Amino acid sequence: MDIQRIMELLPHRYPFLLVDRVIECVPGERLVAFKNVTFNEPFFTGHFPIKPVMPGVLIIEALAQATGLLAAESAETKRSSSSIYYLVGVDKARFKRPVGPGDQLHLEARLLKVKRDLWVFDCVATVDGKVVASAEIMCTAREA
Repeated sequence: MDIQRIMELLPHRYPFLLVDRVIECVPGERLVAFKNVTFNEPFFTGHFPIKPVMPGVLIIEALAQATGLLAAESAETKRSSSSIYYLVGVDKARFKRPVGPGDQLHLEARLLKVKRDLWVFDCVATVDGKVVASAEIMCTAREA
């Protein structure tokens, strides 16, 4: 899935679109994507000037965007163009290593369950095969 398809499915735009490409998608099961982290990211100016580190909340947001893509590809009925996919919960969030300029952040979302319109995912972010963050993420789609 290239950036054009990602932008069809997600309402996010620069500088808040945090998924560059999807490299694997098995609807109803899992999605693997990546974000190329560059020195030009707007958050690096202030986080932190001496040692740039991607904020953990943005890593969680990137994972949440990956879950949105998986949900969009997995839904039995397609969302309307006016619906927005909202983050409604984050549990068991853990941060293991810093992410900085030059890293390629791999995002993996596995669908755990869908109950009515609440989607629950197990998510892991890695860099060079090492876990940098993980969380259980809950999301839902609503009309805007």
